[in-house]
Amino acid sequence: MAKTFVIVAYDIPDDRRRTRLHKALRNYGTPVQYSVFECLLDHRELARMKSHVRRIIKPRLDHVRYYTLCGACVKRVESTLGPEVAHEVDVIIL
Repeated sequence: MAKTFVIVAYDIPDDRRRTRLHKALRNYGTPVQYSVFECLLDHRELARMKSHVRRIIKPRLDHVRYYTLCGACVKRVESTLGPEVAHEVDVIIL
């Protein structure tokens, strides 16, 4: 199943909800800044993550954005510091 590269960025004013969301998103991707995650997910994982996010946030108070990047865009991501950009690993079975 093909994986999709998704950037999740959030702005949550409540410390407790923000911490809960950060901990939850660690199950789906890599934190590259405190409120920004890079995620490499298949369609089911992405739907599960969004459902998990909806259960944590308060939509009228909290702001979450999902940016989906195409393969060509992911290859152009640059970073000066932090973890390596998430990428799918090719598996070769001999």
